[in-house]
Amino acid sequence: MMHSALSLLRALGTMAALLLAAPALTAEASGSGLTLGPTDSKNVLVLHASNSVQVFRGVLEDFSMLNPGVRLEYTELSTQQLYRDTVERARQSGARSGPDLVISSAMDLQTKLVNDGYAQVHVSPETRSLPAWANWRDEVFSIGTDPIVMVYNTGKLAAARVPHTRRELLSLLQAPDRPLADSISTYDVQGSGIGYLAATQDTRLDSMAGALLAAFGRNGVTIHESTEDALDKLERGDITLAYNLLESYTRHRIDQGAPLAIIYPQDYTLMLSRSAIIPKQAPRGDLGALLLDYLLSPRGQEMLAKQSGMRPVNASVIPAAGVRPMALGVGLLVYLDPLKKRHFLDVWRAAIQVP
Repeated sequence: MMHSALSLLRALGTMAALLLAAPALTAEASGSGLTLGPTDSKNVLVLHASNSVQVFRGVLEDFSMLNPGVRLEYTELSTQQLYRDTVERARQSGARSGPDLVISSAMDLQTKLVNDGYAQVHVSPETRSLPAWANWRDEVFSIGTDPIVMVYNTGKLAAARVPHTRRELLSLLQAPDRPLADSISTYDVQGSGIGYLAATQDTRLDSMAGALLAAFGRNGVTIHESTEDALDKLERGDITLAYNLLESYTRHRIDQGAPLAIIYPQDYTLMLSRSAIIPKQAPRGDLGALLLDYLLSPRGQEMLAKQSGMRPVNASVIPAAGVRPMALGVGLLVYLDPLKKRHFLDVWRAAIQVP
């Protein structure tokens, strides 16, 4: 209770100071970053995240409008880079450095950072209102969920042949006319945190996962490093179908007119969390907490759903069979064990025939 009261007092103090300073907003954007707010502000909030700048920009602009005294510096990084940077900074020095909030779709890596002592505790009314699966140890929090789906180019695959389960996808890969030969893509699980999480969860949940991987290999599967990379290939018509993509980015492309369609696998649909931590090394953990609480607030959740396509945390459990979010917690750490990871990657490389 004492910790909660102190957190609340600190947050109120931060908000009061920021409301006193309200200079005109400025915005600067680059390919992998975005800066909002006054250049001379003493309140600098550094955010590192795996969210696409294009998809996340509207949410950050709304936060900036509500907190005009804050200069927000956003950098988009891969999930693996976010993890490595957090560990490296903590090991190099005890000094405060780096981002004040880290948001990643590799919820297993975020959970490992917490488990290994690299995150701060944050307690607020917003974090307390989260369901149990979305808050682990008051140190890592789901800010929204994103179904992992299959996506196909509607001009390259007839509706009658669209697979609705992994078994149907396997049958399509084994069809005599080989409609997906050299025209299917999946995540590079060696370089992508999301890809590794999705693939290991498939192995855990699906007895056909090995057969599906082997069929990918026989059909000359290509690998993508990100959902955006795969969507580019699909939109150009370089491939027909991509396995394990994020729904939110795909919806954004479809809304822009891309000839794509989403498949929600009926056997099970994985739902990952975009999860947030305040690193131990954060120079302005109070500002990181301010942004986190905004993202978890009713307004922030509405903006996330509207601007980024993520599903609000409290609307993430879908009654349809098998569609439910993965819980934050130690269960996500199983395949991060070095021996298990090495074995999984060896099997994956051999199955899909990549060096």
